[in-house]
Amino acid sequence: MSRRIVAVGAVLTDEQGRILLIQRRNPPGAGKWTVPGGKVEPGESLQAAVEREMLEETGLHVEVGELLWTVDIPTGVDDAVFEVHDFAARVRSGTLRAGDDAADAGWFGVEEMADLPVTRGLVEYLRAHGVVG
Repeated sequence: MSRRIVAVGAVLTDEQGRILLIQRRNPPGAGKWTVPGGKVEPGESLQAAVEREMLEETGLHVEVGELLWTVDIPTGVDDAVFEVHDFAARVRSGTLRAGDDAADAGWFGVEEMADLPVTRGLVEYLRAHGVVG
């Protein structure tokens, strides 16, 4: 039985259909681009965790929408697994900036993602769930 670490992510799109990505500063996936998110704190709801992580990593206040998907990502340590719940979200306010464990942040079209070191399976999940064409 693997140890499960519950985490969340947020999938935000802008008016041009671009996706907000952050470049991870720390493991797992240091240097890779992915949707912003992180671990859920004890006693925190998934939606509250999305709001907190978005503010910490991007400087943006968001409104959390529907759950898009849940994915298991091995941590690479022992048999621990991140159980990541990715939600649709939209920006309410704030100014985009890389913060917390994000080395960089930006808006990218799916074509631009082809030239980025994105986390494994990200583009496929975005396509499969109708976020990008």
